[in-house]
Amino acid sequence: MSDGGHVWWEDAVVYEVYPRSFADENSDGVGDLPGLRSRLDYLADLGVDAIWLTPFYPSPLADGGYDVSDYCAVDPLLGTMADFDHLVKDGAALRIRVIVDLVPNHCSSAHPLFRAALAAPPGSPERARFIFRDGRGPGGELPPNNWESQFGGSAWTRVTEADGHPGQWYLHLYDSGQPDWDWRNPDVPALFEDVIGFWLDRGVAGLRVDVAHGIYKDPDLPDIVGTHPLNAPSPYRHRPELHALFRTWRAILDSYPADGFPGARTAVGEVWYDRPETLMPYLAPGGLPQVFNFQLLLPAWRAAAFRGAIDSALAVTSGSRAPWLIGNHDVPRPASRYRLDEGFTPQMISRLVALGDRNAETGARRARAAALVLLALPGSAYIYQGEELGLPEVTDIPAAARQDPTFRRTHGESPGRDGCRVPIPWAPSGTGFGFSRTDGVSRPADPWLPEPADWGRYCVESQLADEQSILNLYRAALRLRRAHPALGRGTLRWLDSGPGLLCLAREPGFVLAANLGTAPAPMPAHREILLASGPVTGGGLPPDTAAWLAA
Repeated sequence: MSDGGHVWWEDAVVYEVYPRSFADENSDGVGDLPGLRSRLDYLADLGVDAIWLTPFYPSPLADGGYDVSDYCAVDPLLGTMADFDHLVKDGAALRIRVIVDLVPNHCSSAHPLFRAALAAPPGSPERARFIFRDGRGPGGELPPNNWESQFGGSAWTRVTEADGHPGQWYLHLYDSGQPDWDWRNPDVPALFEDVIGFWLDRGVAGLRVDVAHGIYKDPDLPDIVGTHPLNAPSPYRHRPELHALFRTWRAILDSYPADGFPGARTAVGEVWYDRPETLMPYLAPGGLPQVFNFQLLLPAWRAAAFRGAIDSALAVTSGSRAPWLIGNHDVPRPASRYRLDEGFTPQMISRLVALGDRNAETGARRARAAALVLLALPGSAYIYQGEELGLPEVTDIPAAARQDPTFRRTHGESPGRDGCRVPIPWAPSGTGFGFSRTDGVSRPADPWLPEPADWGRYCVESQLADEQSILNLYRAALRLRRAHPALGRGTLRWLDSGPGLLCLAREPGFVLAANLGTAPAPMPAHREILLASGPVTGGGLPPDTAAWLAA
């Protein structure tokens, strides 16, 4: 706790690290915790308050680590528990907190408890920890209901019983390698209370809760009737039982001291929703401290659409309870998404594949402008690794190299999410563009996902030397934000503006002007330009450009 009851996470800038793609210390082509630790100075210079690590636990990698086989260990491919402890300690020395991913909806099919369930008979205590059911139809050959996996195909897989005959089915709302836990079984919440305590005791500042809106299922497992929006309340989304669970977790978080570093512990839920109002029960007193606000992922590149997205979010909550973001490891990168004028849809990745390199300059300009919009809003903000480099979505990954289960389960109809997970470049040339450390003698292994031939143009080394780079834009924005704490706190006020111009005021005396139109726009009255995403001349604010102004 600090001044006036302010808590660090209310206006923190958090950097999402996808460990396998950030930095590779042992040159095996896979990023690791020692590699991340070696780059902490970069993150401190960038100006972030915390890092969120996507799963680094042991996993068969059916879904990029979100199929966890041991919740209280480090995958040997990524390091050791000592490496993790050193990471937390080194981060603390730089005033960088560590947030870890909690994956409570499902585990890996390699998890010992699921293996025990497969070996046990129907109706056993082992199977009761998961959602096993008899099938429908003659001989039970049909799934128990019509639920579909979010990755494509049925959400049910039939097992072969010990006697060699087809038997029950188990639920997996994602890949078949990710069986869903049954949270109505008391063993499951008890297990996760132990997991939460394990990581908090190791000094983490918080948790990011995966699929926080989908943990509980209707016990009757009814069919979905008619067309149903994926993220609307349903038999497996936004169940009311969630909120008692989250109050229990909040009590655990609040039991840790708020004084000193890392301060009050937080948890931020991944809660996808059909409309912002669906978030309201999650934000009731005593629940999770925060849930993600995905509104800025959705709008088309128009001022009215952005304003509507911001207003709809603020009508439900302040940014302190629902952090803003423009990208993460599940959606196409902003520099590519903004090549298209329309808003985000699940089909956008296929559209970007067809688009190729066209409109790349437009997308890059817009990504720079969007960064200044993101960081000018009240509350907390999350940056996904590589956004500060302006990395585009990689759309030409060979089929044989793709890892995302969506690609496999849709038989290639959806490219999946690999394109935003390609390792980030640190140097202008060399194997992996500096992603893998080299001793100058041996050649590092190729990165686990192939990088484009021109990836070096986006590298950290070159961008640090270029005053006009997007990396230096982010660095300058975070310095200003840190120098003016009111930027992350308080409220905003919309200013009258012309067509295409998004214009808001923050107190004291700060104005954001962002031109999302097609013609230059006059800027509001101001004393000076503090920062601009691109060149600004006397002719007004150019299209696809944003500026921070001192009023």
